[in-house]
Amino acid sequence: MWTHLQIELYKIFRRPRTYLAFAAITALIAVIQVGLFMDGKEYTEFVMADFEGSFSVDGKILNGYFICYVILQLLLVHVPLLIALIAADMISGEANMGTLRVLLTKPHSRSAIVLAKFMASVVYTLLLLIWIAVLGLFVSMWVFGTDDLFLMKSSYVVIVKESDVFWRYAGAFCFAALSMVTVAALGFFLSFFAENSIGPIVATMSVIIVATILSTMNIPIFNTIKPFLFTTHMITWKEFFDFKVNDANEAIIGSIQNPDKIIRSSLVLVAHIIAFVGAAVLVFRKKDILS
Repeated sequence: MWTHLQIELYKIFRRPRTYLAFAAITALIAVIQVGLFMDGKEYTEFVMADFEGSFSVDGKILNGYFICYVILQLLLVHVPLLIALIAADMISGEANMGTLRVLLTKPHSRSAIVLAKFMASVVYTLLLLIWIAVLGLFVSMWVFGTDDLFLMKSSYVVIVKESDVFWRYAGAFCFAALSMVTVAALGFFLSFFAENSIGPIVATMSVIIVATILSTMNIPIFNTIKPFLFTTHMITWKEFFDFKVNDANEAIIGSIQNPDKIIRSSLVLVAHIIAFVGAAVLVFRKKDILS
């Protein structure tokens, strides 16, 4: 399987679209960073407009940690498309080029081939997330410096001490990686039902859009299915930035307000990954390869 995985990785990184994804991420992050570097003062004044009469914040709000949070909120909405460009092409692309039958002549089981292809798409997904972490977190820390992290939630404000921030980003990126691997698993599964990559890519994004709408709509008829939609749990990375408080309403350093929610969401995402990949293996083992 290791040899086959190496071959699949070679196929991925020989395609121009792979590097276009990294270039797009670089450009988007650069635009956000340059924009906040040039007009950051106006942005922070806008953010703090509703709180000026209530309290003041000592330190620099516009720091690397805050910039990274903004980048994550904006980019994790668009990254699934970049992942689908590769994951949804793993099988359909082979079928389109007419190399799928040739691939099956090698002394490997169909299950091993499927798992090797999926692992290759996972490696690509993780490298994309690592690139976002390097540019979004470390470069932002270098350019903007570090300080306490100031965040506005829907009905309250969170201020995370500088010494308590970095490990939260480590956890958030790990959870984001799990969410994006789920997207990769979905695209990978859908790639078994077409002989060109356009269909699975569009189908993957359509499923994500529809599921996201269902996850955000507060309609009783949809509330029963929300807990089972993977899109409901993809934003749980934000839970790493909520913490418990003591009786004096002081933050408890190193705590997470709802760790059970993170665990529950992780299990749901893992279940989706297993279901998508398991279904892909079953489909491929029974599929008649005609191309």
